[in-house]
Amino acid sequence: MNTFLDDIPANAHVKDLNNELNPYIGIYKASYLGKEITLYITKVDDRLEERSNKNFYRDALVIKYIVKNSSGIVLQDTQNNANLNIELFSTRIRSYDNSVIFYYSGTNCGVGWGNVFLKKINATQISWLYEPDDLMILPGQCPGNPDLTIYLPETENPLIFTKQ
Repeated sequence: MNTFLDDIPANAHVKDLNNELNPYIGIYKASYLGKEITLYITKVDDRLEERSNKNFYRDALVIKYIVKNSSGIVLQDTQNNANLNIELFSTRIRSYDNSVIFYYSGTNCGVGWGNVFLKKINATQISWLYEPDDLMILPGQCPGNPDLTIYLPETENPLIFTKQ
């Protein structure tokens, strides 16, 4: 699962042979700053990875999510809205500290793209740490008037999600 990109042949299949991804699968909830965040974590076998120099397949965790405000109004829903072009998928496992690193594509026009670190605390809890690489764009970089709000929780300390 942690094979270096240069060492993966074109059209290869990088498999989760030790089932290291399975403990993260499930539905998790947390509240932060008046918002309820629900994560839907699934495992996708042979997810296509398209890179500039080659394509290959990798077993990966995929996160879909729903963020609601304190009144229960949905602010963002990637679980039920296939039209949103937002991706959040695992790229690496850190077995030494029981965590998985995810790539987040960001919201509209890529605002907020970066990494999410999930760490398994116990059978029912995971910690979440989101490190965005880009939080803003210049006027005119995103045509139309799309929602550029980042709804994922960005915290100074890890946020704890509980399995439902």
